[in-house]
Amino acid sequence: MPYINIKAYPKDETTKQRVAERINQIFLEEWGCPQSAISISIEAVEPQNWTEQVVEKDIMQNLDNMLIVDGEKTY
Repeated sequence: MPYINIKAYPKDETTKQRVAERINQIFLEEWGCPQSAISISIEAVEPQNWTEQVVEKDIMQNLDNMLIVDGEKTY
């Protein structure tokens, strides 16, 4: 705990690693969990597949758990 799964348009490895490091640090500081508890994955999704693979399968199916949708806060 926690497992963080990010789906995004493809990026280079350096960018993905920098993002993972920053998210990791936020969870260490804000969530208060030990390093050994954090797992982070970044899955590349091509722009032409975004609606089918992410919007329809993940976002729309989990609206009650979403904190930000299309840039808008839901809390």
